[in-house]
Amino acid sequence: MKALITGASSGIGRDIAYYLASLDIDLIIVARRKNRLEEIKQNVTVNVQIMVMDLTIEKNIYKLYNKVKKENVDILINNAGFGLFGVFSKTDLKRELKMINLNIKAYHILTKLFLINFEKRNRGYIMNVASAAGFLSGPRINTYYATKNYILKLTMAIYEELRQNKKNVHISILCPGPVNTEFNKVAQGTFKTKGADSSYVAKYAIDKMFKNKLIIIPEFKTKIGIFFSRFLPYKIMLRKMYRFQKRKTD
Repeated sequence: MKALITGASSGIGRDIAYYLASLDIDLIIVARRKNRLEEIKQNVTVNVQIMVMDLTIEKNIYKLYNKVKKENVDILINNAGFGLFGVFSKTDLKRELKMINLNIKAYHILTKLFLINFEKRNRGYIMNVASAAGFLSGPRINTYYATKNYILKLTMAIYEELRQNKKNVHISILCPGPVNTEFNKVAQGTFKTKGADSSYVAKYAIDKMFKNKLIIIPEFKTKIGIFFSRFLPYKIMLRKMYRFQKRKTD
């Protein structure tokens, strides 16, 4: 088997690469930092192809697909993404548009193109890495939460289309809570709660993906939080989320 992983240079993407390699699955790893990708290649025994690419640029998304479409990829892991803390009227528009390109466009385009291929072969796995944020609105980290809502709902709809048409192609979405990665540094905020270990999240996610689980939530406390959020009125939830996010930047 062969897996393509975007955002593979750190965090969940890196640990997914290592775990898949431990399962003897060859890798195509994509990120901007070549040295980080080279480090992964040196530390695994499977075949590894490195693609140094900035997926915030739309033409690069198609370039990536065209480079690997004949590689018989069996698994697509859409993981690349970033966030940005701040009040909507004050955050940088150019950075937000880059986020939308990476967190939505790259996922959307790659999911569609690989899904078409997988359906023709009638096999394959897609896992989109989102967040518990996909179930909520996020005052003070608004665009990031909105992107994860998009990916969550898109993945769920595709799952049902595949199920109804009895395709042997599987799609999952990973929705963790806080994870110990470089997210905070890039987003310019700090989680006050302890994040989950990214290697644990990666292993849990891949194991569940292979069991054809749709929504993958690694931590019990996150599952409970998402469940009870359904019963709170929107305005109360928004106030709670505003206070929660504000603590990350104060």
